[in-house]
Amino acid sequence: MKRPVIHASIAVSILALISLAGCGGAPVNPEAPPSGFTGNLFYALWWLVGMGGSALALFQAWQFFQWMEAQPAGTQKMIDIAGYVRTGADAYLKQQYKVVGWAFLAICVLLMWMALGLGVQSLWVPFAFLSGGFFSGLAGWFGMKTATLASNRTAAGAERSLNEGLQIAFRSGAVMGLTVVGLGLLDILLWFFILYWLVPMLGFKPLSLEEITVTMLCFGMGASTQALFARVGGGIFTKAADVGADLVGKVEHSIPEDDPRNPATIADNVGDNVGDVAGMGADLYESYCGSILATAALGVAAFTGDGAMQLNAVFLPMAIAAVGTLLSVWGIYQVRTQEDSSQKALLAALAKGINFSTVAIVVATFAITFLLMRGFSHLGIAVSVIVGLVAGWLIGKWTEYATSNEYAPTKELADQALTGPATIIIGGVAEGMLSTWAPVLITGAATLLAFGFANGFNFSDPNQFALGLYGVGIAAVGMLSTLGITLATDAYGPIADNAGGNAQMAGLPEIVRERTDALDALGNTTAATGKGFAIGSAALTALALLAAYVEEVRIGFDRWGHSAVVTRDGVQEVAAGGSKLAAGDWMKLADRLVVSVGDKAESNRVFMVLDPAVLDGRKGRDGKEILPAAVEGLSGAVRNSVAKTAPTAELVQRLANENRIVDVKKATMQDYMRFYDVTLMNPKVLVGMFVGAMSVFVFCALTMKAVGRAAKGMVEEVRRQFREKPGIMEGTELPDYAAPVAISTKAAQKEMVLPSVLALAVPVVTGLLLGVSGVLGLLVGGLTTGFCVAVFMANAGGAWDNAKKHIESGVHGGKGSDAHKAAVVGDTVGDPFKDTSGPSLNILVKLMSMVSVVVAGLVVRYSLEALGIF
Repeated sequence: MKRPVIHASIAVSILALISLAGCGGAPVNPEAPPSGFTGNLFYALWWLVGMGGSALALFQAWQFFQWMEAQPAGTQKMIDIAGYVRTGADAYLKQQYKVVGWAFLAICVLLMWMALGLGVQSLWVPFAFLSGGFFSGLAGWFGMKTATLASNRTAAGAERSLNEGLQIAFRSGAVMGLTVVGLGLLDILLWFFILYWLVPMLGFKPLSLEEITVTMLCFGMGASTQALFARVGGGIFTKAADVGADLVGKVEHSIPEDDPRNPATIADNVGDNVGDVAGMGADLYESYCGSILATAALGVAAFTGDGAMQLNAVFLPMAIAAVGTLLSVWGIYQVRTQEDSSQKALLAALAKGINFSTVAIVVATFAITFLLMRGFSHLGIAVSVIVGLVAGWLIGKWTEYATSNEYAPTKELADQALTGPATIIIGGVAEGMLSTWAPVLITGAATLLAFGFANGFNFSDPNQFALGLYGVGIAAVGMLSTLGITLATDAYGPIADNAGGNAQMAGLPEIVRERTDALDALGNTTAATGKGFAIGSAALTALALLAAYVEEVRIGFDRWGHSAVVTRDGVQEVAAGGSKLAAGDWMKLADRLVVSVGDKAESNRVFMVLDPAVLDGRKGRDGKEILPAAVEGLSGAVRNSVAKTAPTAELVQRLANENRIVDVKKATMQDYMRFYDVTLMNPKVLVGMFVGAMSVFVFCALTMKAVGRAAKGMVEEVRRQFREKPGIMEGTELPDYAAPVAISTKAAQKEMVLPSVLALAVPVVTGLLLGVSGVLGLLVGGLTTGFCVAVFMANAGGAWDNAKKHIESGVHGGKGSDAHKAAVVGDTVGDPFKDTSGPSLNILVKLMSMVSVVVAGLVVRYSLEALGIF
């Protein structure tokens, strides 16, 4: 297995050569980058670097997959058990993809109607949405396929040595990590090629970089939608089976976990694959793509007026991600351990690979930023990347401390099991809530520092604000730049868990189960760490998406303004009504939104009126006019009205200089905040914030209740089998493994729909009722509340799980003791916390942001606010 290391080294060398070659190529025109693929080799080479990183990741994933398949598969019984699990997982995913397919078809039809019928968005959006969902589902499917083949091989490896078990599980997890980053980069780069280079080549009107980046964000919506269905559906499946198996098997019948006599044990192992692997893969695919796409959109906003720098800023996150894939491969080969089952030793083995990749990406980031961002002038952006990396590492270390049974919080939680289930549940809830303080402060500090380093700590200049937000977005990219290896440590956990189940059911020696339990306990911690990365990146990405939302509002205004005026026989006229227009006329689109007509359609400009006195005039306290209206005939007029007297060009310029009106293309984000009155005193913003916070709790309630209902059916089924088939406990009669799988499948397909529809519908309904300001409030409320609740649930669930495993290691009476039974109850409460509701929240936050971006054009034009009703 040394050959891939050589490949990685060669790839890094090629990257350096390409970068040096690219450094010699200057942009053809700083204000207008080339539109042809060969117009400037500088950008073509960087695109090829990204494609090379994607290709290497996918090639290496395939090599790891082949290596895993070549490992000994164990006894025939081990192979058969793995086959049952694989069949159940395949059947579930096929059924899930059918349901999701119908949902995607319905959403695609709506997007086509918005593009063709209403003209509020690009025609490319529906296709981008479909491709995002397809690649997200594909990443999850590849990961699940690998995991189901690896479980028995990991168990067989653990029978030989702990290190062999670790290597098989970890490299199988690496298939997931490298597939996610490889497919993510591939999708992004293909869409950029299509929209930036191929569209003009085919004779279509070239798209602006603003339109390209916002359209590409829409495939992020497809990825997020697929990820939410996968996370929620898979989470309901796995936790219903897990809860049912634990409560009846462990607590009521005192049989070991994964005992073959438990009818739900196959369903439990299937759930690990469809929830913790396929769901997680889709989840982190959308996190990875979302961070890159949101940052690219912010880069365009940050360098308005400098086309070359806009293009450089678009390529920077892609280049960092591409190099991160190369270094992730290198880091994966650093992971190995001695025959030592302590969790600290195993954590150190995984940390070696992650730390290696992290340090290397820091060095590479400075080089890439220097080459792309004009030398030293914007090198602070590279520091923002480091801020993201450090923040991700700190959140991961804190999560490890909060959930690992090597540290005091989980050990103290295990002590509380001595007094029964109630105290361990109370303790777990409290620990989860307490654990939120560190990630919140870390993320807050990272946001401020990333913002500051990117724009020179200029927090007050509105012209530098977008550059600061670009720094926040690039910090999220930095946090996920080594996702290839960090996701491998996450995906490895469910594989180790399934290996333990396989060993137990196949009757392997006790030492094998001890080794797989050691790997599994580590997997709980690494999974919680992975969730910490996902949650942290979600917070930074969601903030970037807030800014991207404003950019889509800008495009929505511009698209609206140009569609409201048509040219017939060389003369411009109002599209609705046919009134003739002359150069210099002002036409009303909505309250305080006007079109200034030029001598031809391309010269028309859309203005936001920031000072109402421009249209209404201003009166003093005595009621006398102190400032006449600059434009007459538009105050109180209906849509598409034309001003009676148009302002002169000199007056328009003076109003713009005084910041009383602003061209939507040149407006800063603060101008949009002023236009929509996005302040805490605006009731629409406040109501939106309440709705956002409420959505988090309703979403958690729906998913938790879904797990509860599904688990109830599972418990009843397992009890029925034990009651009606007494030979099961005696080992003379086989359980019906298929019935629990069918119960979980049916429940998951039914229950995953409502929470997913909530995430998709709330931003649309809020936008149409409360307008843009209400949506911004919604996103802020959802982000802040969702971040804290997600950390609380993930850490509480991880702590409960490892407290149970701590007792199973022999503490407080070990397996079968009263303390153990209490810990099992705590763990069953924590199961939907950490594997259903908690990890789904970061998708919820980003999906609401993505949906808001996609429907911004609809809200801008057809909300009650835009219609002048509310």
